[in-house]
Amino acid sequence: MTMKTIDPADLKRRLDGDSAVLIDIREPDEYAREHILGARLVPLSAFDAHEFDRERLRGKTVVFHCRSGNRTAANASRILAKGFAEAYVLAGGLDAWKAAGLPTHLDRSAPIDLQRQVQIGAGSMALLGAVLGLAVSPWFVLLSAFVGAGLILAGVTGFCGMARVLKLMPWNRRALAAAQ
Repeated sequence: MTMKTIDPADLKRRLDGDSAVLIDIREPDEYAREHILGARLVPLSAFDAHEFDRERLRGKTVVFHCRSGNRTAANASRILAKGFAEAYVLAGGLDAWKAAGLPTHLDRSAPIDLQRQVQIGAGSMALLGAVLGLAVSPWFVLLSAFVGAGLILAGVTGFCGMARVLKLMPWNRRALAAAQ
């Protein structure tokens, strides 16, 4: 199942005319950092349990978005299964919205999204293991192997231990509480 696309300029006109509702399907940490003004947060992780107010949506274009549009498109059947007669995806997502020069709410005090934190942490540990393996002892290469195995496990199972640990960090707990 696919969703129709809508470009940022057309969506902006519809939002200004109160003929569209924008639903952000990213996770709370991503939303806390930056979001389109007026977008309602309905994260994919809680999407199936969420009940949409049909009266409030009646007669309006319903548009879903994520950062790039890929996550929304990949979950189109799940979104449409909620009973939307017609739903759109913002072409290019938040990235295209910003590229069009349209306003967002940016909170620089909020931490970067969890996935980027994992990428920075895993990349740093792998690089550290390689450098220490060359400079100190070849045994440090095991650190890089451990990180690689963790990334493979995360990709295969969907479970990321580093993300779970990072989610418990104080800066992320504050951001998640503020977004909810």
